[in-house]
Amino acid sequence: MQILPSSQGPAGEGPQGLVLAPFRGVRYAEDRVSGLAEVTSPPYDVIAADIENQLFARDPHNIVRLILPRHAPGQPGSPFEDAAGELADWLATGILAPDSQPALYVYEQVALDGTGRPDPAGVLQRGLIGALDLVPPTAGVVQPHENVAPGPVAGRRQLMEATQANLEPIYLLYEGSGGVASKLVDEVASGRPPLLTASTADGLRHRLWAITDERELAEIAADLAPRAALIADGHHRYAAYLQLQERRRQAGSGRGPWDRGLALLVDSTAYPPQLGAIHRVVLGLVPDVAARLAAAAFSVRELPAGTADIPQALATLASAAERGVAFLLTGGGRAFLLTSPDPGLVSAAVTDQPAELWQQLPAAVLQDLLFARIWGIEDDARSVRAVHDPVDAIEAADEEPGGTAVICSPMSAGQVYQVAALGRRVPRKSTSFGPKPRTGLVMRLFAES
Repeated sequence: MQILPSSQGPAGEGPQGLVLAPFRGVRYAEDRVSGLAEVTSPPYDVIAADIENQLFARDPHNIVRLILPRHAPGQPGSPFEDAAGELADWLATGILAPDSQPALYVYEQVALDGTGRPDPAGVLQRGLIGALDLVPPTAGVVQPHENVAPGPVAGRRQLMEATQANLEPIYLLYEGSGGVASKLVDEVASGRPPLLTASTADGLRHRLWAITDERELAEIAADLAPRAALIADGHHRYAAYLQLQERRRQAGSGRGPWDRGLALLVDSTAYPPQLGAIHRVVLGLVPDVAARLAAAAFSVRELPAGTADIPQALATLASAAERGVAFLLTGGGRAFLLTSPDPGLVSAAVTDQPAELWQQLPAAVLQDLLFARIWGIEDDARSVRAVHDPVDAIEAADEEPGGTAVICSPMSAGQVYQVAALGRRVPRKSTSFGPKPRTGLVMRLFAES
């Protein structure tokens, strides 16, 4: 894992290393809800509209009502104020309750087989959830690798300001090499009874433990202090953390709970993450036109079966991506494979350095060559939807007349770490790390921190 060691930022900007502090977690009272699987959710930015509706209908206390609040038209207030009111009500009525003492939380996600037992060939991830000391990217302690859009950053910050809470953790990776913190995580998960257990519809079992022993907390702090972390998921939320912190400083506030943010920290050497791409659905561009224009820079081949066999179409893309940058364009049942981008056109469009890195990044070629030079469109939320699941993107393009899905191949982990080590960033919504933490298992209220 190619993450730079942490360093001291400018005076007063933050700690000398990675700090994950204990906090009094706020959790659902299991005897007050229909079940933890029914009230928790995926992270806010991977919830499709139909899934959002299902979560709203599933339980009146599902966390989606806080992270994606809906405001009745014509009513006073805002969605963020609605979320704050819901949160206050759930706390007052005992739906949510703070733990008795500050803790770091060991969090485990494990894939289950058809019998409900852990699948030896499936996902296993363990990490620590805590309150992360915030530092600017220039400090080299918490390293982003992806650009953000101002709208989502402002929205997440407004939600935090209204609720005075971090409702879901960001997801960080660090190179722990099985060190003290990582060994303690495994020791806790293997030998102590969990605070909670929940099995969700995606086939994962989630378990949570609290570490409150002062000696163990001190050992973890010492192990993490010289390290740096990569933001795997949650760039917009981390930018919102920093934005809120800066607003409080400008208002004359001293140090406070806004100087930390909720985070899951995973040792990537012990638990290598899954890494996928994030795809696009381009509105107002039909696939045959998109493919015809793309032929100016790519070798284009229409797949005879179109998207009638989605797994085969995705396998064809994966095979092509092993030889270089490739994309799959779909819509209306048709599918076109784009391969072998013209080196001269790539060089002219993708000008970031070092060229040998950037010109092999699917996200850079997509944005700088295909979008900007070939199609003349901007990758923004007005005309382009970012979709995490390729099947969802293909189905969306098939169902929406005049739309084209652009199915991307993922960056390699090595490419991500190179970008972060250089202090650079790829375009927004380029990478999808997993498994992502489940939202609602543990929250952080500023009043309890």
